[in-house]
Amino acid sequence: MLAIIVGVLTAAVVLLFRGAIEAAAWITGRADAESFEGLGATWHLLLPIAGAVVVGLMLTRLPPDSRRFGVVHVMERLARHRGRLPWRVAVHQFVGGVIGLATGLSGGREGPAVHLGAATSSLLGDALRLPDNCVRTLVACGSAAAIGASFNTPMAGVIFAMEVVMMEYAITSFVPIIIATVTATLLSRWFVGDVIEFPIPHTEMGSLVEVPYIMVAGIVVGLLAGMFTYLVSTFAKIRSLPFWVQATLAGAITGVAALVAPEVLGVGYDTVNAALLGNFAWTALLAILVAKFVASAACVGVGLPVGVIGPTLVMGALLGGLIGIAAPVVVPDHASTPALYVMLGMAAMMAAVLQAPLAALVAVLELTASPRVILPAMLIIAVATLTTSLFKRRSALLSTLATLGVRYPPHPAAQHLLRVGVASLMDRDVVLLPAAPSSDELRSSLAPMPRWLVFQSPNDTFSVVDARDLQPRGEAPGDTSDIAERLQLAEHYKAGVIDVRATLQEALTELNRFGVDTLCVTRSKSILSKKGESFGTVVGVLTREDIESQAWW
Repeated sequence: MLAIIVGVLTAAVVLLFRGAIEAAAWITGRADAESFEGLGATWHLLLPIAGAVVVGLMLTRLPPDSRRFGVVHVMERLARHRGRLPWRVAVHQFVGGVIGLATGLSGGREGPAVHLGAATSSLLGDALRLPDNCVRTLVACGSAAAIGASFNTPMAGVIFAMEVVMMEYAITSFVPIIIATVTATLLSRWFVGDVIEFPIPHTEMGSLVEVPYIMVAGIVVGLLAGMFTYLVSTFAKIRSLPFWVQATLAGAITGVAALVAPEVLGVGYDTVNAALLGNFAWTALLAILVAKFVASAACVGVGLPVGVIGPTLVMGALLGGLIGIAAPVVVPDHASTPALYVMLGMAAMMAAVLQAPLAALVAVLELTASPRVILPAMLIIAVATLTTSLFKRRSALLSTLATLGVRYPPHPAAQHLLRVGVASLMDRDVVLLPAAPSSDELRSSLAPMPRWLVFQSPNDTFSVVDARDLQPRGEAPGDTSDIAERLQLAEHYKAGVIDVRATLQEALTELNRFGVDTLCVTRSKSILSKKGESFGTVVGVLTREDIESQAWW
């Protein structure tokens, strides 16, 4: 049920975001968000600069943690903040993304859509006070639903969430992610229509003679992807300048690039469709490719609220168009149409930049609705991804996270523990007692004898006693005649505190932080400083042994 709600909310947010971009474009006097080419040269130069200045000034006073957007922000929050995405950053993503894309900053709208979908899901989880492992699953649902609603590709959305955002394949997450993605895609089709973003002409590989040429094309795409990732990382390392200066620099680079090739402005999907139809000469393809390459790296690298997925598809299409034009010269009488190479370039560039070969392959299959393209697509995707990895280039997203000091993904053992909540493993057979209970309090609380006795001191520290230590051998179970004396002799273990919504990985971190082997699981994670206030109700006890029984290291 929650997956359906996530799908509905994500589709609504994504459609609202796209509608806001179109409305902003209409305000600037354009027919739609992609029609920048009809503007004059002065507009080509000044419009992205103006947009960058506005966005830069809007965000420059925010702390660095609140200026991270798109898929990178989602991954960073999963790594460091239990998947909790703040609503204020989502608002900045929405407004900044609309302004940036409407004024021609070179970037995509899918990254912002993923951010908005994930934030919506995270806020829903917070409102329902769901466990952290459930919130992680909801974030994946929102991310997948956003891709499905944006591209009309539900399968690619599911794989993208698992391969790029979560970087793990968990069977327990597949079903809710699929439900959310299908729901969002159906709603998107209902409002927008069953429209494919790139109406790719029916095409297929002409001959096996093309196989070596496609492999060489994969190497070329992989090299370009590695260079793009490096340039993005270079711009991301510019930290000494104020953010508004960085944003203005990216806007100026985009404006100058637009003087050479206006097609670089905005998302650029109209340019992809023109390349698919063969409307560009090789000189135009090359000029647009170089301009888009530099402008996109600048906008994405400095951290403007635009996405990286759109530019990878545009650059891949342009490079694929160049490769397709050269194909009849290299493999005469056997070359496929340039449209095939445009499509292959898009898939290979997306796979290499994001290090997401399966998501790219599934996207190609859904966009073309033709199984005949699978073989060449698999070939060029594999070669391009391997080429990028051979040059020690990680994905553009992971490279950006590395500059922020974020290690992603977590260790496989940690990922396993992140999937399990403490509520599913804790021992609920507990009794909470004051630090110095009377004999009557003990007798009334220990009938029948629980598994754990939890003692809360006046300064809100906890200790626990294993109730089995209070039951001498040979005596009847539940005998409490001398329980006070036994309690004084029993070993009291110092205990830390963990919230019932936490995961086992968070519990292990708390065990190490407190330097203990036992945690009291409570309804509230924070200690209230006011007199008379304390922790919430203790609902269970979790031990290090319990956690290690779930680990496989």
